[in-house]
Order: sequence, then C-alpha cells, then structure tokens
Amino acid sequence: MTPETATHGGIALSAAPAADRASVLVGFMWFAYFLNYCDRQVVFALFPVLKTQLGLTDEQLGLTGSLFLWVYGVGCPIAGQFGDRYSKRILVVLSLAVWSVITIATGLATSAIMLLAMRGLMGVSESLYMPSAIALTANAHAPERRSRAIAALTTAQIVGVVAGSWFGGWMGDHGLWRYAFFTLGAIGLLYSIPYSWFLRGVSEESRTEQQKPGDSPAFLTLLSVPTFLLLCVAFPIFVFGLWLLYSWLPNYLYEKFSFNLSDAAFNATAFLQGASLVGMLAGGVLADWLFKITPASRMWLLVASLLICAPCLYAIGHNDSLGGTRIAASGFGFFSGFMMGNIFPAAFEIIPPGTRASAVGVLNLFGAAVSGCATLFGGLWKKTLGFDGLLAWTGVAYFIAGILLIAGTKLLFERDYQRARSCLE
Repeated sequence: MTPETATHGGIALSAAPAADRASVLVGFMWFAYFLNYCDRQVVFALFPVLKTQLGLTDEQLGLTGSLFLWVYGVGCPIAGQFGDRYSKRILVVLSLAVWSVITIATGLATSAIMLLAMRGLMGVSESLYMPSAIALTANAHAPERRSRAIAALTTAQIVGVVAGSWFGGWMGDHGLWRYAFFTLGAIGLLYSIPYSWFLRGVSEESRTEQQKPGDSPAFLTLLSVPTFLLLCVAFPIFVFGLWLLYSWLPNYLYEKFSFNLSDAAFNATAFLQGASLVGMLAGGVLADWLFKITPASRMWLLVASLLICAPCLYAIGHNDSLGGTRIAASGFGFFSGFMMGNIFPAAFEIIPPGTRASAVGVLNLFGAAVSGCATLFGGLWKKTLGFDGLLAWTGVAYFIAGILLIAGTKLLFERDYQRARSCLE
C-alpha cells in the first residue's frame, strides 16, 4: 500500500491526504482507549458498595487495583513483543473484544475471589492493547507531530477515568452497580465491529522511519539504552502517585467531606482529569514546537512535570478546604499531563523504530509493578500513615526522580539519540 492509497472494506480512500487518515486513526483509537479506562476505573467508584454488597475489606478493595496492575504490567512487555512481530491491528481489536467480555463477567461477581479473578483477567486482556495502539499511532505521524498525536490519543485515558468513575458512582447510588459493568462491556463489544473494519486499511509501519535489518531482539536492544533505563525508573514513580489518586481519592473525599458516591467521584476526577487533559494537549504542542530547537524537548517536559507535581501532591492531602483541594488537584493534573503525553514520544527518540511496541510494554511493566502497590498501600496504610502522609512521601519521590532525569538528559540523552538515528536508513 502506498502512502497515497488506502482501502477500508474495499472502499478506496486515495483522495484522502495522509495527515487526514492519521487523524481519523487517532479518533478510532481514542474511543477504544476511552473504553479501556472506563472499564478499569469504574470499580474504584464502587468501593463503598462493594464493601457492603460483597463484604470486601479495605485490603481486598486495594487489591482490585493492585492485582489488575500487576497482571497488566507482566502482560505488557509480552504484548509489546507480539506487537513488534505480529499484526498490531489484530491485537488491538482482540484486546477490546476480550476485555469487554470480562467487564460483563465482572458484573456477575458474587464474592471477593470472583471479583479479584475478573480483575486479573482484565489485566491480561487490556495489556494487549496499549503497546500496539501507541506504536500504530506513532508510526502514522512524523516526529515533529508525534507528541500532539499521542497526547490527543492519551486524553482518552483522562476522559475514561472521569466517565468511568462518574458512571460507576451514579449507577452505585441507584442500586445498579452490576449494570455499570454490563453496559460498558456491551458497548465495547459493539464498537469492536467498526473498529476492526477501519483498521483493515491502516498501515502498521512508519512511512518516514525505516529500521535497518539485523538488529538484536527488541528487549535486549532496550536494555542497552541508558536513557531508556532511566525512564524505566522515573515513570513508575510518576504512575505510583497517579494511581494513588485514581484509586483512593474518591474514597478519601467521600470520607473527608461526607459526599455521596457520585459527588465524591466527580470531585476526585473532574478537576484532576480535566486539568490533565488540558496539560496533555498543551504539553504535546509545546514538545513538538520545542523539538525544532532540541530533540531533548520531551525529556525536559518530563522533568518539569515531576518537579511541579511534587508540591501539588502534598497540597492535595493537606488542604482542609474543598476549594484548596480542587486547586491542588488541578495543578497536579495539568503538569502530570506533560508526563502522560510525552513519556512514550521521549522514549521513541532514543530507541530504534522497530522496538516501539516493546518499549511501551516495558515501560508499562515497570509502571504497573510499582503503581499496583499504590492501590494496595492506600488500603493497608489508610489508618496508620494516612492518605495525606502517603501523598507527601510520594511528592518527595517525584522530586528525586526529577533530579535524576535532569542528570540523565544532560549526560546520556545525546549519545542515545544519535545511536537511535544510526539505526535508520
């Protein structure tokens, strides 16, 4: 297939510019990614209901997030290897269909064991999606437009967290918590049909960057890139704080401000995620603009994200007023968007193009392994260290990670960037 020609279900789209086709691709990928986060997030808004209906303890509630993330993390690098070797299009559609079935099955849970089993299976099914989805999107866009494209795709994560949390809380308030899972799963199964149809005409490889043959296996190649290894340290620290807020902030506000479920879910997500959406888009545009000045632009935005988010974490846990908490959450959300929109484009600057799906998988492995502890520790340390104390220490870790990235960008980036360029024809 040439860059000027594509077909979808036998319909020629030769007149459509490549940039337009790439934008449509982002749109199709966006909705699937949106469902991905709705389905994984809805359970957190239902913690109080699950506690009474299924008799879950705080530790078991924490495990609903931790188990999912740990299984998801282990599955991601395997899925990345599949994505670099086999059809990314098949993997993303298969992932959507399977996790939708599992979402429906989650609504049938009658015990803590069954619920946790479904969360583990969801981790397996959803791990197939992200490595191939990010790689497909990156390959469809030139480097100078890549951050904007991936940031636009990743906004689905933000909208999905808000929608999933609100929808779960609303359904829980109306005694329909099982139907929250049934509805989301059914939507995913229906969407897999047009999604598969569209992707049949999408090229899986980059038209602007082609890797020379004869490279080492992707995983070994990634281990030889020092800057990438540094990202594997900083990214888990970041997502630990992110998932601490995703999983326990609704419950924290529910108890602190005596909200009902839907109000707690709304306040825990709307300000945080709304600002994240704006920050991701702004960070994507800024990164692509700065890329014309320095290839390290995305790395510097990661540094800014960590250093500014650190005090915001502390403020979220130590504000006595709802207004102050909302402001702190908005600040964290905006600058966390810089990280979420640029972490994968930053990695793509320092690795060979043929290892992109694997790179996403490896980063998610480290991220999920550590962030899974966030949901568990939120439950284990809720009555001892406290949610506010855990946020404060996480802020300290953010600051240290930011300093490490400054050193890595100055000392390691240029060499790794040039090595990655040498892999291109």
